[in-house]
Amino acid sequence: MNTVLLLIILIPILEIYLFIKIGSEIGAFTTVSLIFLTAIIGVYYVRYEGLNTLKSGVTQLYKNQMPLFELMSGAALAIAAILLILPGFATDILGFLIIFPFTRRLVFKLITKKEKDKKDEVQIKDDLIEGEFEDKDDENGKKL
Repeated sequence: MNTVLLLIILIPILEIYLFIKIGSEIGAFTTVSLIFLTAIIGVYYVRYEGLNTLKSGVTQLYKNQMPLFELMSGAALAIAAILLILPGFATDILGFLIIFPFTRRLVFKLITKKEKDKKDEVQIKDDLIEGEFEDKDDENGKKL
């Protein structure tokens, strides 16, 4: 089964389950208030981290370096903002994990490590024959 389709089905089921469990423990009004509160706090913190990422990217450009981490962070922060706006506790937790720079760096290291491993596998599978060559002349002085 396609991973995206599976996520589209499982995430709402998980969110509904968490709504029911948490709502039965702390009450419906408190649960709804908590969802709105996490969305508001999350969006403001994403904005704060986004501005810090933008400043860091400009600094990297002034140093004449490519701001790769900052570009990836900007995309990750956009995804985190979407996750925080979506109602639900599981998406909020995932969104907050993406917002914090420490966990964001860990996720990026895991992703780049997997991509590097895939790249190494591809390089091993290449049909490349290495060798040396030497120019030889025949008896008339012409190159062979």
